[in-house]
Amino acid sequence: MSNKLSQEAQDQLDAATFRRLLKHLDDNKDVQNIDLMILANFCRNCLGKWYKTAADELGTEISDEEARERIYGMPYSEWKEKHQQPATPEQLYAFESRKNK
Repeated sequence: MSNKLSQEAQDQLDAATFRRLLKHLDDNKDVQNIDLMILANFCRNCLGKWYKTAADELGTEISDEEARERIYGMPYSEWKEKHQQPATPEQLYAFESRKNK
């Protein structure tokens, strides 16, 4: 990365990009986590875990559920009820095939 950016500027850009990613995921709730896992090898749940890990590393108290809620924009149980569809046999096959690579 270029030395032109200060750490503060880089942090601000990283944060803005992350917020845009969250908005993009929120605007595309029809994209299921299993599809993200198949295509990109991460999903909203992974982001929640990474968020929690970052909080732990910074000494910030946040629960797993609070971290997940930050990613989903609502409690995970509510998101699942409203937006998660059962995985199709094709999705499960693709997911298992990817895991075995």
